[in-house]
Amino acid sequence: MKIIIPMAGRGSRLRPHTLTVPKPLMPVAGKPIVQRMVEDLAKSFSGALEEIAFIIGDFGKEAEDLLLSVAKDLGAKGSIYYQDEPLGTAHAILCAADSLSGNCIVAFADTLFQSNFKLDREKDGMIWVKRVEDPSAFGVVELNKEGYITNFVEKPTEFVSDMAIVGIYYFKDGEYLKHELQYLLDNDIKEKGEYQLTNALENMRQKGSQFYPTEIQEWLDCGNKKAVVYSNQRMLEIHKGTKLVSDTVKLVNSTIIPPCFIGENVVIENSIIGPHASIGHRSVVSSSVIQNSLVQNDAKVSNVVLTNSMIGNKAECSPEKRVVSIGDYCAI
Repeated sequence: MKIIIPMAGRGSRLRPHTLTVPKPLMPVAGKPIVQRMVEDLAKSFSGALEEIAFIIGDFGKEAEDLLLSVAKDLGAKGSIYYQDEPLGTAHAILCAADSLSGNCIVAFADTLFQSNFKLDREKDGMIWVKRVEDPSAFGVVELNKEGYITNFVEKPTEFVSDMAIVGIYYFKDGEYLKHELQYLLDNDIKEKGEYQLTNALENMRQKGSQFYPTEIQEWLDCGNKKAVVYSNQRMLEIHKGTKLVSDTVKLVNSTIIPPCFIGENVVIENSIIGPHASIGHRSVVSSSVIQNSLVQNDAKVSNVVLTNSMIGNKAECSPEKRVVSIGDYCAI
């Protein structure tokens, strides 16, 4: 199995936090979004994970090394590809053409999900879906009585289905997918100005491929600050039975109310942390109350009461009661 991860987007809705860190590498409950996603995907199938191919923008060597280490930790080869301009989902996937072969999962790295299914590798394809109240902002699928997909509609202006495509797909034959994606580009077939994966899926369906939906229980968006704070809360709740607080935390006259993630070599003095707080590695918190918030690595927080907030890497925040969202290297 190969996992193909297009993740070259700028993450503009999450600024200032994505000015220095790509959105898929933002830690949520102590782990980067993309790492949580591939770990969950790897649990969905039997057999070896051969390769993880990351399609990125100009992220820099540090980010690339982190992505390669994510693949290595899962026993897979890591590959880096580049998408220089945003031309749509089909174009993004095709940037990793050299890795499109055999069984493939394509996963867009801007959401987290919870599901207890097992992937059927003998099916032509499977598409992860979630029922939503307003499908007009998503690509959606229609099903027949046999339960397989009969139509793909990109951001419908009229109601056709409430089963939204969450951005994760399985293909039995990666080479076939590559051929259909290349066909769109060669013939300049666009939908709303971009080369869309849904057009390739529809071509494959009309030629006989049968795609089945895989409905997930929970879909967590990480597109903006409010959504990331909520996703952090949910991830902490889901993983609260695991070890989330490092043994290297220095706790002085302070209380941790679980579930919380506390990273390595964090110093907490005269403070109350939690519930639903994540404190990144080597950060220092003093005389503060922090709940339902994320503080990233190497930050300094003192004399504040924070809730529903995000503090970036190497940022400093003091002193007030407030809701804040400050990026890396900032000081208040």
